[in-house]
Amino acid sequence: MTVSEAARLGLRFPRRDRGFAFALAIDVIWPMLVLGTRMRMRGREHIPRTGGVLVASNHLSFADPVTVTAFCLASGRVPRYLAKADLWQAPVIRSVMASGKHIPVHRGRANARDAYRDAVASVNAGECVVVFPESTFSDHPGGWPVQGKSGIARIALATGMPVVPVANWGTHHVLPPKGKLPRFLPKRRIDLVAGPPVDLSDLAGPKPGARDLRVATDRIMAAVTELLGEVRGEEPPPAP
Repeated sequence: MTVSEAARLGLRFPRRDRGFAFALAIDVIWPMLVLGTRMRMRGREHIPRTGGVLVASNHLSFADPVTVTAFCLASGRVPRYLAKADLWQAPVIRSVMASGKHIPVHRGRANARDAYRDAVASVNAGECVVVFPESTFSDHPGGWPVQGKSGIARIALATGMPVVPVANWGTHHVLPPKGKLPRFLPKRRIDLVAGPPVDLSDLAGPKPGARDLRVATDRIMAAVTELLGEVRGEEPPPAP
């Protein structure tokens, strides 16, 4: 994707229902991403233009929400993130999270179930909800996805909405996860690739059991890992 192509793509991003602070953050960060990286996007047609959908991506860097947001917007959707509740306490960021209708996750607290309830409601209302199933950066020495948490599977099975896997590669070279400064020179390549929705039809139901949740989660992570292997041109590990 050339700079001019990326700039034109930015002009075609959906602009309705982004919220003021979230929209402002997008408009500020997108030009930096265009000028500071070489982005390649494939598989945008797998994200439906309308209706509820879940997007599952691997997680390597604090830059991932930026690149996955760009990918969703380029696919015609405004993403809503499941994200740790601490972000709603941080100055500036809390305005972005609130205006963007993102969903706080209160880990290890009594109201942790609220995230599940709110995510189900959001997907059922026709939103595009993005989840990083690993819940944190991958600690695999080769950068491969690790075992995912079952939250996205629980939401998918309860709603029957499609889960689109996305492989995101290169953000850890731009913004390393361990407190280092961003690296824009030389320009780093970032790849984002989506695949067809993961087939969970045989597991769907309002009250999935533990086995169903594990099987669904493993299928989702396997789809993300397979896509990442294609992006990297490498054979992924046999299991997370």
